This record gives sequence, C-alpha cells and structure tokens, in this order.
Amino acid sequence: MDIYKDIFEAYTLNKRCLAVLIDPDKFEIGQTQKFIQKIEASVATHIFVGGSTVDANATGVLVAQIKACTELPVVLFPGDVTQITAHADALLFLSLLSGRNAEYLIGQHVAAVPKLKDTTLEVIPTGYVLVESGHLTTVAKVTGTMPLSQDNPEHIANTAKAGELLGLKLMYLEAGSGAATPIPYGIISVVTSELKMPLIVGGGLRTKAAIEQAYNAGATMVVIGTALEDDEAFFEFLKK
Repeated sequence: MDIYKDIFEAYTLNKRCLAVLIDPDKFEIGQTQKFIQKIEASVATHIFVGGSTVDANATGVLVAQIKACTELPVVLFPGDVTQITAHADALLFLSLLSGRNAEYLIGQHVAAVPKLKDTTLEVIPTGYVLVESGHLTTVAKVTGTMPLSQDNPEHIANTAKAGELLGLKLMYLEAGSGAATPIPYGIISVVTSELKMPLIVGGGLRTKAAIEQAYNAGATMVVIGTALEDDEAFFEFLKK
C-alpha cells in the first residue's frame, strides 16, 4: 500500500479524496464496527486517527480495532509522539508551519525516531498550517501558537509554499477541530495556486456545500471529523 502515491495520483488526475478523522478521546470504541460500516458505505477514501490530546495507548487500541474492520488506509494524524502506533498504515509527519514553537517544528519529530525504527509505517512529511476560525482551538492551546489570520491570504500561501520548498510532500490547511467556520474558499484557492502538491483541508466542514467549495477551490482531500461526532446522520450526505 503506497498511500502518498495514491494521494498524489488523485492530485494529478483531479480526483477527490475524503478522510474521516476519528479522535480516540472522543470515540466510543465499542461502536467501532458500526461506525466503520458507515464509513465504508460512504465516499470516504481514508481514515485518519488522532487528536490534540489523547490518553496513552488509546490510539494503538483504537487503530487495531479499526484495522480489523476495514481495508481502507488508516493514517495517523498525531498531536504528539505518544500517538504513534505500528498498527496503522501511514503517519502524517506534521510540521506546524504556522507556529514558531520548535517542539512542533522538529522536537516531536526527533522524539518519534526511536518509535518509527520499529515500525513499517509509511512516513509522509506534511506541512500543517493552522488558520484562524472564530475561536481558540485546542491545537493552538496545546502547541502554544497562534493561527494565521484570514486577513492575509498571501502570508498563508507563502507559509505553505515555504513548506513545499523545504521538501514536504503534503500540505494540511486546518481551521482546527470544532472550528466555528471552515477556511474560506478564497484562501484555499490562493494556496493551491502556489503549490505543486496535494492540499488537505479540514476544520469546520459541516455541510455538503462547504465540502464542495473546498474541492472546487483546489483541495485534493477534505477531512471530516466534528460534523460526524455531532451528528452521524451527516453520513447520509456522503453516501456512495
């Protein structure tokens, strides 16, 4: 399974990917099989697992359960090094480009190396850009960084482009978990016009129209999390 190759191919062919994000701290593990069945009946192409703060070992237990229920690729979207588990298929190796906290630019990555040596995880270097969304997100609190202002799309695009020039393979534009509003169509469009790699967009996407706008603006993949946590009926909008 070459997950990055598949995402890049979707980017080059203008195909759409959809990831369902499962936060181990907000998910009832006894509902795993039922929830995965709904995911497989939807247009989802990937399952992301992770959160800003997760209890030790919770990620590994949940990922093992998910892998027992599906052939969809399971990708780690970790808030810190404790969320790395060999049970997953791939890891988004996230650099928080929107902040200047060295711990999330390189510190967590160094700490991850000993754990990664014992796995066959596909490691995908990914730039992570947090954009303001109407309220202080958990990501901002945990990392001690401020999101980039929506009033300066050029700076957001330059930040993403810098990550590409550094050699990162994916860019993740994020409004944050539970965002009041999604990242505006115009910002996504400006960012994609600068990049020559797949763009992932997440946060605040609670309607089919918002998802459609993100794709139309150039996102290769959109990520849905809180919308499903709040209302699993949202799957009705995502059926194949």
